[in-house]
Amino acid sequence: MSKITEAQAVLAALQLPAAQQTEIAALTLLVLAQLDDNTPWIDAKRPSLRIHDMIQAMSNRFGRVYAENTRETVRRQVIHQFEQARIVDRNPNEPGLATNSPRTHYALTDAAIHTIRQFNTPTWAEAVKDFLNLQQSLIELYERKRELQLIPLTYQGKEYQLSSGKHNELQVAIVEAFGQRFAPGAKLLYLGDTTNKSLLIDEAAFTKLNIPLTKHNKLPDVILYDEQRNWLYLIEAVTSHGPVTPKRRVELDEMFINCPAGLIYVSAFPDLMTFRSFLNEIAWETEVWISELPDHMIHFNGDRFIGPRTR
Repeated sequence: MSKITEAQAVLAALQLPAAQQTEIAALTLLVLAQLDDNTPWIDAKRPSLRIHDMIQAMSNRFGRVYAENTRETVRRQVIHQFEQARIVDRNPNEPGLATNSPRTHYALTDAAIHTIRQFNTPTWAEAVKDFLNLQQSLIELYERKRELQLIPLTYQGKEYQLSSGKHNELQVAIVEAFGQRFAPGAKLLYLGDTTNKSLLIDEAAFTKLNIPLTKHNKLPDVILYDEQRNWLYLIEAVTSHGPVTPKRRVELDEMFINCPAGLIYVSAFPDLMTFRSFLNEIAWETEVWISELPDHMIHFNGDRFIGPRTR
């Protein structure tokens, strides 16, 4: 097994994400430890190195030549994550050094050097366990951070967790703000998370309304159903793309051709600025709702206010 492959195994054992188990991440660990193909792990050291020094050492020790502009890749995709995982310390010899100082340097932490020196020894597994017990693994840290950023949606007493992002924030606003004002009493039939297209889907209602269940990737972002008036709200959440254009309306007409409910097409935007950027794309006989102005609707036709049109 080559030293680089061994270093990747070390990073995997220390529970670094896959993006920090690459060859350049492995080389970064090795040069920080002053190792090469002929140096055993037990002889690992912990000098302080600038990123420029690391790139030079990758060439001198392993024959891997990287351009000087690779420094930013090492900084953003390796060193920052090594810091978060408590594998390296920044400026251990000069903790007060300015963040953008050209003298910024990094060294392996005491815990990291103690652990990696035991690679390929009978005590390796226990050393890894001790390291991870001392500080949360980076995978766990990222997962916990992701969970903190999830967007909650409570519907009919059940809480759903949507992945973070403006698109899902807008979808929650559609359910909670638009629905309350312009579709009171309507039932939420479908809501697709950006990472889970079928986060919430009422399959029984789909069947009853003759809505195809096999086209989740083509469904509108949010579907609300007012059973009393037999109105179906087909709502697109628009943050960077996807309003109800003439083409999209034709697609939805075809998809819901066998649905007996009256169809209402809505393009929802987070703010006026986003709406203005899509103004010339919106189809006539559709509606627009803007989250930052939740009490108002814009009707793209003059003959009536909100309501289904004849198909």
